[in-house]
Amino acid sequence: MTVLPVSVGVSADRTRVAFRLFHPKGNIITAEMIHALRSALETLAENPHLKLVTIEGHGDDFSFGASIAEHTREEIGRVLPAMRGLIDDLLSIAAPTAAVVRGRCLGGGFELALACDLIFASDDAVFGLPEIDLGVFPPIAAALLPLRVGAARATRTMLTGEVQPAADWRAAGLLELVTSRDQLERAVDEWFTRHLAPKSAAALRHAAIAARVGLVAQAESTLPELERLYLDDLMRTLDAVEGVDAFLQKRPPIWKNR
Repeated sequence: MTVLPVSVGVSADRTRVAFRLFHPKGNIITAEMIHALRSALETLAENPHLKLVTIEGHGDDFSFGASIAEHTREEIGRVLPAMRGLIDDLLSIAAPTAAVVRGRCLGGGFELALACDLIFASDDAVFGLPEIDLGVFPPIAAALLPLRVGAARATRTMLTGEVQPAADWRAAGLLELVTSRDQLERAVDEWFTRHLAPKSAAALRHAAIAARVGLVAQAESTLPELERLYLDDLMRTLDAVEGVDAFLQKRPPIWKNR
């Protein structure tokens, strides 16, 4: 049986739409998943009752991050612009959005969550940007994370690649709520019932778009340059190639520092 990379659930009253990511290896974000999610997001414009869009991962983890096999010098020029297109789509959704995170939320998975208005997490969730260990950096996080948690914390996260628990990110103001894994679904339902369900869907559409104006402006002004830096400069270094090769070959990288 073929399992789709993105499944969609719609509440009976059409006020909520839930997207679930699936890949057998930790819901890694492949080009196929990006395409499937972008296609699914296109249908949201047809629903005037929508009050919340959620994205979560299948199984124990939200996402291990982007597919490293698709980050080779030959593939990255195709995948990186596609991911930026997905982020643009998320930032233009005319409804509040939320990432519902269990377990690991790393790299491209973390970038996906950062493009959502809200993040709800289980207390065993961890977030991080380990791209530096592969000899690269996360362009989308470089644009969005400073606005979400401040430049100093964003810089440290990118430079160290350190994975940090949900409690730390909650303290930094990034997460809306943190609860036990078995209570997360119920907590999200209760939050929605209390905060969004009584509101006008039309008002929520406009408020969500208004709240993102700064984030959208940041993305539009910086992502093209960050993408150029990644594709035209970083991917010409020996270490960027070495980092990806070492990961795929399951060995420690041997850095040349150039």
